[in-house]
Amino acid sequence: MENMQYAEELVREFLVFRGFTSTLQAYESELSTDIGKGFQVDKILDLIFSIYIPKFEAEKLVGLLGFFKQCLASSSDNTFLSTVSKLEVSILRYYMVHAIQSGRTDKVLEFLKTNGNDLLQRTKDWTPWFAMPYLKNPKFDPHFHVYFTKEWYEALHVSVRNFFSEVFNGTRIPALLKLSSEKTTVNHLKRDIKQLNLKLTQLQALLEEKEAHLCHLRSLVNSSSSVLHEENITSSNDAQEPCPSPTTLVGETKLTRDGVLAGSDKYTASNEDSSSSLTLCTGDSEVGDSTHSYEDGRQMVNSGEVHVQEDFPEVKVEFQETFLGHTSPISRCRFSASGNNVASASLDGTVRIWTYDPSTPASRNATIYCGAEIMSLDWECKSDRLLLIGTADAGIKAWNVDAKRVVCDLNTTDMFPSVLDIKCSPVESIFVSAAASRGHGSSYVDSLGFASLTVWNMRTWKSMTVLPLGKDPPAITSMCFNHNGKILAAAATDGMIHMFDMSACLQITGWPAHDSAINSILFGPDETSIFTLGSDGKIFEWSLHNQGQVLWSRNNSRFCDSGSSLSLRHEMALDVNGKRLLTTSNSVRAPIYQVGGRVGGLKTLPHTAAITTVDWHPTLPVFLTGSADHSVRVTSIS
Repeated sequence: MENMQYAEELVREFLVFRGFTSTLQAYESELSTDIGKGFQVDKILDLIFSIYIPKFEAEKLVGLLGFFKQCLASSSDNTFLSTVSKLEVSILRYYMVHAIQSGRTDKVLEFLKTNGNDLLQRTKDWTPWFAMPYLKNPKFDPHFHVYFTKEWYEALHVSVRNFFSEVFNGTRIPALLKLSSEKTTVNHLKRDIKQLNLKLTQLQALLEEKEAHLCHLRSLVNSSSSVLHEENITSSNDAQEPCPSPTTLVGETKLTRDGVLAGSDKYTASNEDSSSSLTLCTGDSEVGDSTHSYEDGRQMVNSGEVHVQEDFPEVKVEFQETFLGHTSPISRCRFSASGNNVASASLDGTVRIWTYDPSTPASRNATIYCGAEIMSLDWECKSDRLLLIGTADAGIKAWNVDAKRVVCDLNTTDMFPSVLDIKCSPVESIFVSAAASRGHGSSYVDSLGFASLTVWNMRTWKSMTVLPLGKDPPAITSMCFNHNGKILAAAATDGMIHMFDMSACLQITGWPAHDSAINSILFGPDETSIFTLGSDGKIFEWSLHNQGQVLWSRNNSRFCDSGSSLSLRHEMALDVNGKRLLTTSNSVRAPIYQVGGRVGGLKTLPHTAAITTVDWHPTLPVFLTGSADHSVRVTSIS
């Protein structure tokens, strides 16, 4: 039955809370057998006709049928009890028939020896069956012939299925099982309320923005009319020469008779999020500032050069959940290997494990206190069992989500205290840590010194080797494995990409990819290319067949400030198909680029502060965004 697992978890949690350890042991023992199979019809039929009868487990078969009789004994409808008794007789007779057909007469004798007295006490109809083991061909005997036919077996199978379906559908559901359904309903209602509140907030903000925009335009029109009036008076009295024509100086504008600026370079009425700018020429002076940038606008004028910027539409969201369990800016967040669990870390040194799906048990939810800033997170690739955590004080912790405890606490050397990234092999029980020494500077890149790449064994929790990078190598900020774990790609602060053969633990190639530090690196879905995000905001997709060839690129600089502080380390994430690329952002929105296509991309729903970390679900069109406003959001898009 639905919600059974959730109810069992509640019972287990209550017994632990009350200290009923003996009861808990008995409860766990009976759960392991689960004789009723959660009242799931298909499982009960498999148990009877595919396990107990074919394997001649007569004692378990009799016990199961007795269990259901006991369950129905308290029912107010005596018809159910009478029917299950009749079905019990037919099932036991089929057990004997199957044994005869299989040539196991000994099992028939064993069954009659154990249960014969009880069967005879119930009804005298069993008397002829005691002769069955001694008949040469019982299937030809008129008394038993019908029980050996295929039609009788199929009729029995259908009757048992229909009976249990009817019984379980009509069974009164315990109040404990209703809790999960009610919780799911409440969660759906809360989600709907959040979405409606979010939509209301967006509409209110849009209305305020439109009103402010309208007032601004009115004031500009009034101002330009006033200037025009004064200019006309001056022109008529003093015969002063009007403003220079647009051809005289790049970027200058000319007033029309209606007081509106002629020249689209200096006046832009853009859509929704864009703002307007209006510059008037006065006398013989040049037009004010020659540089104009619009918040989400279409163009930027700089010394006469026009740079077109993409105005991304907002994503169409199917649902969005917001997690508010942190008390400081989010530094990292990652989906588990299955996508059922989420790990998110904040600058105060805490990691929270949680789930966004109401149907997923919350038994793994936990808060981990690490005592230092969390710089990296990675889940074990083969399961959701282990979470690796890298900190800024040379610590690497391995958290077992089932046991809810740290199973190993490793340390890098004091020379390399900042564990910038951790990556688990998708095949072997190893992981690689990228640690860095401390540098001098206020920005993220300047605060890093030299690099150290260490390979660790996840069975012994000991270091295996250090990957060669040369003398005084620049810090490694990001790593990724290919699908079989044989190749490791690493990105450095000097703009280099390093490729390692993990079987030999040697560097096999590398090339300069950026003029600035690389913040994030990812293999493409077909692993014929590799993506890099530089601290300058540039995104490149590099061919692995033709080293150094750029297959696709985007300028993400308006979302990625190269002088960002330590609290914002830019990263990117690819969806499962490799068609959409999501990046962090200094803005409250993050861009989602369409990889390889001409379509620019989309923008996420807004947080209230910068978006500091991102990740994609391993199988679904669902992504994570963590923000400096302490929140983490799970967003599903079409």
